[in-house]
Amino acid sequence: MKNSNPILQTAKETILLESGAIANLANLLDENFENAVNFILNSNGRVIVTGIGKSANIATKMVATFNSTGTPAIFMHAADAIHGDLGNVQENDVVICLSKSGNTPEIKVLVPLIRNYGNKIIAITGNVDSFLGKNSDFPLNTFVEKEACPNNLAPTSSTTAQLVMGDALAVCLQDLRGFTSKDFAKYHPGGALGKRLYLRVSDLIKNNQTPKVDVNDSVAKVIVEISEKRLGVTAVLENENLIGIITDGDIRRMLSKTTDINHVTAKDIMGKNPKTVQQDAMAIEALEKLENNSITQILVVDEQEKYAGVVHLHDLIKEGIF
Repeated sequence: MKNSNPILQTAKETILLESGAIANLANLLDENFENAVNFILNSNGRVIVTGIGKSANIATKMVATFNSTGTPAIFMHAADAIHGDLGNVQENDVVICLSKSGNTPEIKVLVPLIRNYGNKIIAITGNVDSFLGKNSDFPLNTFVEKEACPNNLAPTSSTTAQLVMGDALAVCLQDLRGFTSKDFAKYHPGGALGKRLYLRVSDLIKNNQTPKVDVNDSVAKVIVEISEKRLGVTAVLENENLIGIITDGDIRRMLSKTTDINHVTAKDIMGKNPKTVQQDAMAIEALEKLENNSITQILVVDEQEKYAGVVHLHDLIKEGIF
């Protein structure tokens, strides 16, 4: 049944058309894709990605994906290449050339020059029988039946297909290189993503105070410690060993039952077997423990299980991890 809202109808048709084009890419994969991946993997050079127009825009994103997943790559605009930028291509580099038609004038000029240098060419094209397809070493077919554009003109489905083919190359290379989350963190040190991958609990607690009371301390001292250290919690120690935790919620619950606190000690109101996290653990692990236990603070211990500090949910929010 046709949607009564023409805007939503057009949007849905666009999404379904492009998703169908992408799904069909799986049927177009052949040994050229496998050979291209293996050639890049065993190459001693970089990946040079080039294109013109909208394909050039896709090429820049492809380069970013390669670089962030362990495959060194640079972008070279096809038009600029024939006016000096061809010097970017070094002896062992592999060139990926993007072009829907494979027959644009710039591509026809550029491809023979690259071949004269002896570099291998991977074509990502919607026409493997084009000039580019026939003059490449590894033609990868990104044919789409129709652009999402109502006039079948503006590059939409075709550029999406190029993008997905590039992602497929990058992910295969990442997998074959054994590229781990630790490797990924090296290339993403900034922002929330980087912090999730490299920030440790020890980084979070270094600017926090370390609230603690003795098991026999009075409730009055407990209240002062929680208030002064401003973390809403304190650890309870016995002979320097962590045995409990008291939160500001524990204090409120105690006061709702009695106002005579003269003989109440930390031991009487503490929670036993507190949740802890190792100080050398990743910050994301602390967040997971907070979420799984529906708590806002967690005590930190060192390698000998000695109390080392407190991580508060606000610490994680401040770092942009939550």
